[in-house]
Amino acid sequence: MSQKKSAPEVTRREFLGSACCAAVGATGLLSALSSLRLMGAVASPGNGPQTPSRSGNIPGDYKALVCLFLNGGNDANNLIIPTGSGYAAYASARSNLAIPEDRALAFAPKTSDGRTWGLHPSVSELHSLFNTGKAALIGNVGTLVYPTTKAQYTARSVPLPPQLFSHSDQQVQWQHSVPDKPTSTGWGGRVADLVNAFNTNNEISMSVSIAGKNTFQVGAQVAQYAINTAGATTLAGGTSNVNSTDGIRFRAQKDLFAQSQPGLFETAFGTASGDAIVSAELLNSVLSASGTLLTPFPATSAGNQLRMAARLIAASPNLGLKRQIFFVQLGGWDTHAAQLTNTDPTTGSHANLLAQISQAVNAFYNATVELGVANQVTTFTASDFGRTFRSNGDGSDHGWGSHHFVVGGAVKGTELYGKLPTLTINGPDDTGLGRWIPTTSVDEYAATLATWFGVSASDLPTVLPNIGRFAKPNLGFL
Repeated sequence: MSQKKSAPEVTRREFLGSACCAAVGATGLLSALSSLRLMGAVASPGNGPQTPSRSGNIPGDYKALVCLFLNGGNDANNLIIPTGSGYAAYASARSNLAIPEDRALAFAPKTSDGRTWGLHPSVSELHSLFNTGKAALIGNVGTLVYPTTKAQYTARSVPLPPQLFSHSDQQVQWQHSVPDKPTSTGWGGRVADLVNAFNTNNEISMSVSIAGKNTFQVGAQVAQYAINTAGATTLAGGTSNVNSTDGIRFRAQKDLFAQSQPGLFETAFGTASGDAIVSAELLNSVLSASGTLLTPFPATSAGNQLRMAARLIAASPNLGLKRQIFFVQLGGWDTHAAQLTNTDPTTGSHANLLAQISQAVNAFYNATVELGVANQVTTFTASDFGRTFRSNGDGSDHGWGSHHFVVGGAVKGTELYGKLPTLTINGPDDTGLGRWIPTTSVDEYAATLATWFGVSASDLPTVLPNIGRFAKPNLGFL
């Protein structure tokens, strides 16, 4: 059975850094003030529920999106493995990275191009979710400005995403979806701006990050709210006896933030700080009263983050939220070296990471079943980029197109959507070394998720300004 943990206490400096400045970034004083005011508006007490109680039934029109970001670039060439007639070329190109064919977990999509496939042996839970219709695979997704062929790539006859193989650039482009246009918001944030009217309460943001600040959730109206795996960040003394020294100091700090201030910056800072304290107290109280999940979660980074997402879903009725967007993240996927151990490609860093997300996502799906919302919660992966098909001797290098999975009761599972590349070095889908040109854009992937979440066809260009350039605004996996 899952055990509750107390929310961590931090110093005043740490609290203000995480609770207030997470929404600001290094964007200048005016932008900082604007962000502080926005965060204050989102966090300010409204007309929603004031007294937390154990969560009631989650309404049938509730929905949640969960972005699981694989930070560093997942080597998806070892997530989906060719078998049968395609295995020899795979084994030759991948050399020491190749998963033995008899270890791959065979799966059979409902539709097929004649090739056969298996999954990495570390993702047995995902394999089971796929076979039971609760998960789908999406082939060769990546950042694109326009649909791009190899001939166009070689001739540079269409615009390409800038800094294609750069971690920071591709992470941002994946999360905001418009590589050819300047933007200060992410596509998840733009979705939140459009659907926030479904929510009846503005005390806690519908966009919660359990992995720190990110581009994906930055909206124009809805600010992301960063918490940790134990709950909202609180000032030291906030959970102490009110008559203790820490408790008295904490009340004094709250009183200081509530005082009238002489300048715009001081007023915005005090308001945002005070409102952040109120929000943290409210959220932790609601979480404490919302009961304990019976579903066991692995005690890993991904498991702890997804467990908190499940607790927040359970608490959604008491928070007045019918739409929630979560951001969770797991690092370590930049496997240039030490991708395997003892020459065994089924062990090592990459295998361990795949096992971690497989187990955590499976537990999270089971928790949504426990809460009665399996059909109302969709989890999807994203990552910087894929990695090269060809081994560098100890790992794989930065690539482009990658494969992803989507999990949830609403997913039209046991299917592989999109198109897997021709797995040939210097072949029709290769820019070099097995860096696949994406055949499905981030825009199409995101549009399918946004449509399920409640964004209308007429509003899709607001969320994804480039969606009109691509043929499939709905890939059909939801």
